[in-house]
Amino acid sequence: MIDEHFSSIEKLKDIKIEGGLRTKNIFKKSEIDKPLITIITAVLNNEKYLEESILSLHNQKYDNYEHIILDGGSSDKTIDIIKKYEDKIDYWCTGRDKGIYDAFNNGMQLAKGDYIGFLNSDDYYSNNALELLTGHIKKNPNKDFIFGAVKKHWGVLHGYRPYKIYWSWGFYSSHSTGFFIKTSSAKKVGLYNLKYKYSSDYDYFFRMIVKKKLQGIGTKKEEVFGTFRRGGFSSTINFFDHFKEEIQIRIDNGQNKILILIIFIYKYLKNISKI
Repeated sequence: MIDEHFSSIEKLKDIKIEGGLRTKNIFKKSEIDKPLITIITAVLNNEKYLEESILSLHNQKYDNYEHIILDGGSSDKTIDIIKKYEDKIDYWCTGRDKGIYDAFNNGMQLAKGDYIGFLNSDDYYSNNALELLTGHIKKNPNKDFIFGAVKKHWGVLHGYRPYKIYWSWGFYSSHSTGFFIKTSSAKKVGLYNLKYKYSSDYDYFFRMIVKKKLQGIGTKKEEVFGTFRRGGFSSTINFFDHFKEEIQIRIDNGQNKILILIIFIYKYLKNISKI
C-alpha cells in the first residue's frame, strides 16, 4: 500500500550534488505557538522564475519554516540560483527523478515540519502567506488541511467545496501555493501515485477527501496565499491526456461507474473540439 511507504525515508536515487543547512547538521524545530512549516519545491530548468519563487518564501514575516528543493537534473542556471541561497535552504539536491510527483514524494519523506506545503518553481507566495496560514492553523487546530486562495492570470480561485469532487475537479483553489496539509494527516493519505503522470494531485485529493475522509477548510477570496503562474507543468499537458487520466483516476478509486460514464459523455461533448 502507498501509505506504508511514507514513513520510510529512502535514499534519493542518483543524487549528484546536495547541500543546505541540514548537510551542516542544522535542523529546525517546532516552537510553542510556532509550528514548523515544510515547503517543498520541485524544479527542472527554470532559471527564469526560480529566484522569484525562492525570495517570495524568504520574504515571509513568519520565519519558522524549512525549505526543501528537489532538482530533477537541470542543465541551465537553476543550480547556481539554488547555491546562491543555500544558507537559507534547509536541504536541496539535484539528480534523476521520475517527474514532478516523484520529487513531491521525496520532499514529503524528507519533511520535518508539522505541516507540508508545495511551492512550484513557477509560482510565488504573497508577502503574508504563512501568516495567513498559521492564523488559520490556530483557529482550526483539528483540521487536516487548508486551501488558501490563489491568484491566477484570469482571477482569484478561492474556497473549498468537497461535494463537487464526485463530478468535478474544480472544488479547490490550487495545489501549489494554496495547499497545506498536516504531516500526520499526509501520512494517512500516503504518497502521490506515480501511475498518474499528469494528474496525480487529483488522485491524492480523492483519496484524502473521499477515502480517508479528512477534514479541511478554504480561505476567503481576499486571503490570497500566492500566485499560480501560467506556463508551468500543467500547461504542457494536452487536453486528451489530461481527460483520459482524470477518468482513469475515478475508475481506479472505485467511483460509481454510471456517474463516471455521465461525466465522460458530458466532458467529451463539451470539449470535442479539443480532442
